Amino acid sequence: MKKPQWVIEKERSRRAAAAETFWMFGIHAVRDALANPMREKLRLVLTKNAADRLEDALPGAGLEPEIADPRKFPVPLDPGSVHQGAAVEVKPLNWGAVEEVCRLGGQPPLVVALDRVTDPHNVGAILRSAEVFGARAVIAPSRHSAPETGALAKTACGALERQPYLRVKNLSDTLETLIGMGYRVVGLDGEASHTLAEAAAECAGQPVVLVLGAEGPGLRDRTKETCQMMARVPFAGEFGSLNVSNAAAVGLYAMAARG
Repeated sequence: MKKPQWVIEKERSRRAAAAETFWMFGIHAVRDALANPMREKLRLVLTKNAADRLEDALPGAGLEPEIADPRKFPVPLDPGSVHQGAAVEVKPLNWGAVEEVCRLGGQPPLVVALDRVTDPHNVGAILRSAEVFGARAVIAPSRHSAPETGALAKTACGALERQPYLRVKNLSDTLETLIGMGYRVVGLDGEASHTLAEAAAECAGQPVVLVLGAEGPGLRDRTKETCQMMARVPFAGEFGSLNVSNAAAVGLYAMAARG
């Protein structure tokens, strides 16, 4: 019996995901990856100098480093990548289902959702802020979002190994799931009537999902429709704007202090 096309496509996507790997680079990013038992590591390439700097991290890494000539570093990185003589090929982390990672318990949790934020440097900075302010997870759609990459990991300064980054099939459906679990979904929009402080006060004691869109287009219409409240970051002058990673840090600070 011939398989339906949708079954074939699903199996193909599953195989592609299983085969997906990327290179993390830089001393700090590589050290954090080597120390993470959840991270599947495939190949480690170091210069002699980098191996000396990472000497304490190598015994538990689970793989033997390849010592490379710094003038001919044999790793497919973008030109200009500051690898510091250290790179490790890894698979993306599997944190599990949103319902499990974001389940209620203890202090009212805080979650970040990103709508079409594709710049890995912005996402890396948001992961770093999310870790600092105790967010349960950062959620983004599988398509039209930044995947795990070496650049993202380097910007995250180790947060990629500790802060769950969950990429989902449909962001609005996931927000609906979180609403069903008891979360209050708050979108950031420069033209919202509520200020961020007002939204934080109204959400005191509640689990919150803070939703941010890409710079320029902002949140998609369906994402806005799913949000239960919209809030803005007030500016002192007539004109003002923050990039998405800065807006996320301000929003996380406000919501973390909501009580």
